[in-house]
This record gives sequence, C-alpha cells and structure tokens, in this order.
Amino acid sequence: MSKHDANPDSPNASKDNSSALEYSETVLTTDQEQDIMSCSLVLSSVGISHRVSQTQENQVLHVSAENLHAARFQIQAYLYENRNWPPKPVSSTGSFTPLLQPPTLLLLGSLALLYSVTGPWSAHSVWFTEGAGDADAILQKGEYYRLITALTLHADTAHLLGNCLFGGFLYHFFCKLTGNGLGLFAMLCTATLANYINVVLHGNNHLFVGFSTAVFAIIGMLTMISRNYRTGKRYVQILPFMAGAALLAMIGSSGERTDLGAHFFGLLCGMVSGWFLSRPTLLKLRQSMLFQAILFASSISIIFTAWKIALI
Repeated sequence: MSKHDANPDSPNASKDNSSALEYSETVLTTDQEQDIMSCSLVLSSVGISHRVSQTQENQVLHVSAENLHAARFQIQAYLYENRNWPPKPVSSTGSFTPLLQPPTLLLLGSLALLYSVTGPWSAHSVWFTEGAGDADAILQKGEYYRLITALTLHADTAHLLGNCLFGGFLYHFFCKLTGNGLGLFAMLCTATLANYINVVLHGNNHLFVGFSTAVFAIIGMLTMISRNYRTGKRYVQILPFMAGAALLAMIGSSGERTDLGAHFFGLLCGMVSGWFLSRPTLLKLRQSMLFQAILFASSISIIFTAWKIALI
C-alpha cells in the first residue's frame, strides 16, 4: 500500500491530514527549485509559516488560509524588487573568439606583392597615375575609386615596411575582437571615408598613397572598442582617446611625406566607427559565420572593382 493510500486512522495519516488542512492554500507553483527556496526564505524571514511539497513536475509552496494574502504580498514584492537580478552580463569584446584566424599574412602579403609589381612612386607608372589618390581627379572628375586604390600603394620600401609591421600587428589584434569579415570591411570603409574628408578639406593639388590611413583608422576603432571593458573608474573611459592621440603624435605627424590630415581623420573616423562596432547588435552579429563571410567577400570585391575601374 502506498503512502497516500495509508489507513487514515494511523497516527502518521492523521498528522499528514492535519498538515494538509493547516497549509491548504497554494501560493506558488514552479519547476525551479531555486525560486521555491528563495520564496520560502522570504516567508520565513517575515514569520509566515508554510510548507513545500513536490509533484512529478513542479514544486509547490503552501500556506494557511489566514496567511494567504500576506504571503502573496511578500512574494510579489520580492519578485518585483528582484525582477532584473542577477543582472545580465555586459557584452564584452573579450568574450568573443573568431572562428578563423585573422588573415594578417594575406593582407600583408597582398600589399607586398602589389608593391613588387608597382615599384616605388613614379610619375611614369600606370599604377600610380591611375590609382594614386589625386584630389583633382576625385573632386573634379568623380574618380572616387582612388580613395580605395590609394590605400594599397606605397611610395617606397620604407613606407611599405612601416605600414606592414605596425599595421599588421594592429590589424591582427583588431580582427581578434571583431572577426575577419567585419574587421576588414570596417577598416576599408573607415579609411576610405577618412581619405575623402582629407581630400575635401585639402582641396586641389593633393596627392597621397599608403595604408597608413587604414592603420590609424584601426587605432581609432580600437580606442572605442576597448571602452567596452567596464570599469568602475570614470577616468579610465578617456584613456583610449589619450592613447590614440599619443600614437598620432609619435608616429603619425613626422616626416616629409607624412599626410597628417589622413592620419588625423583616420583616427577620428576610426573612433566613430569603433562606437558603432561596440553596439550590442554588431557584437551579436560578429558571431555569425555567414555575416563575416559576406563582409569579407564584399571587401575583397570592392578592392578588386576599384582597381578594375582604375585600369580600364
């Protein structure tokens, strides 16, 4: 004979029946043991007697009829006060691991390979006459593809090595935070925008080439993305800006051929892009392999299309 079918005249049965009558009202039913334990603790803290029973699927919290209203009030107050607790973890750049390793060697190898074909800056080279950044051609003839092709050209070997060594390190770390497709697309769009702003403000008679605009765009994006790491100290929030400005002062404002405007606007546009990259939607989308693949393929297509238009 089961426990529930026990003889009602037995002492144990009388005790069980008495308990059931005393705690005749159900105040909470849930399949979460933690919720039952928490609400039981709440009732105990205010001196409301209660009993916990268990069915096949749920756990049930019982109280007496006279304590039903008070018990419901206490539980509802507890649930209301703790409706957003524990807080959801803040999205962090550090919680993301790209599915594939950053294509750093592919990027640097492509720049080096192109330089082996184009050679240093020469007025007689079709690569530079048709692909270098030229403010007159961009503003007056609408040759906007130069904003992109100029990023892939370099004036000399030292120019190439400097951008590859420093830019390669930053690009690798940047893609570790954003993913390969999003990182390459954001870098390309941001550097292109920075080149355009620089051309508009410079006006005519301005020539430029080099990957350094993209390098400073990456610096700007990294300064903003790093703000995604939460800290209790407010002054830490401005440290990324200070770091970006320091890098601009150290490596981006010296030398005869240095285009300070391109470096400055690369950094500035990078900060704006970095803010967008830190939005929850993009932080979630970067987990998508399809999203990353589409942006990566789009970036490569944009570069090839720009050069195709330039050389036609």
